[in-house]
Parts: sequence; C-alpha cells; structure tokens
Amino acid sequence: MRRRQFLTLLGGAATALPSYAALAQQQFPLVGFLNSASPDTYRFNADSFREGLAKAGFVEGRNVRIETRWAGGKIDEARRYAGELIALAPDVILASGGDIVGPLLHVTQTVPIVFTQTPDPVAAGFVASLARPGGNATGFTQVEYGMAVKWVELLKEIAPSVTRARSAVWSCATR
Repeated sequence: MRRRQFLTLLGGAATALPSYAALAQQQFPLVGFLNSASPDTYRFNADSFREGLAKAGFVEGRNVRIETRWAGGKIDEARRYAGELIALAPDVILASGGDIVGPLLHVTQTVPIVFTQTPDPVAAGFVASLARPGGNATGFTQVEYGMAVKWVELLKEIAPSVTRARSAVWSCATR
C-alpha cells in the first residue's frame, strides 16, 4: 500500500469515528413509571406497560429506558420517588394511581405526566377538564361521573320495571 492510499484510508476512518462514537453514546428516551401500589400487588401494570411499549416498537434496553418506582401506598415514598424521577430528567412519566399525580405536579410543571387510575382528576385539580387538560398532565379515568345519567337510562331500557337503583359510585361521590 502506498503512503498516499494509506493516508486517504486513515483520513476516511478518522472522519467516520465521530459518527460511530455518537451511535455508541446515543441516549434513548427515558420514561418514568411511578405506581402508588407495591410491585407485589400491581406488577402486571408495569408488565402490561412494557408490553404495550414493545408493541409500539419501544423495547427497554434497545431503544427506550424505563425507570420504575413503587410507592407501596405511602405518600412520603411517592413524594420521594417523584423527586428522584424528575431529577433523572425523563421525557415523560406514567403515573399509575391517583395519589401519585399530586406529588409529581408539585415537583414539575414541564415534564409530561400521563396518569391512569385517577378517580376524578378535574376535582383533584390535576387537569382543567378531561377534554382539554391543559398544563403538563393528561390521562384517563376509569369512571366519568357524568355517565351516571346514561347508566340509569340504560338500566331503564334493559329493565323497565325497575323503580329504584342505588349506585356505589354515586354513594361514594356524595359522601
């Protein structure tokens, strides 16, 4: 190999090295997962979340990082873990459980928070409305209390002879 060819090859390799180094140091999106329960009772939440991400093309360790914390029903733990997750600068946080959202919103107004299993996020002040949440929190709830009227209408269609009904949801909401 001649000197000129060697220098050309060396120069080409040197210009390619920064791109290989960038690939090696590539940072994957970081997703925080904060659950209000303990892993003993709700491990399936985290497993289902990972399965859903994988179906969408995000596989932990390959192209996404996931930091998981379990508060175990303790609000002090929730506050501590909320601070820990925010310190890691995640791209988004999944908050599973209504008592988790408050501590997260207390420590960040910028990191997107997606909540689940939150009974009434509007009444709790987490979002302005379900249709237009505003701020950095959004998500879904298992029960929309406005649906109670529809439940009664549906019940009347199914069983027209029923004259009295008591809803456990309504009983909890009016206490």
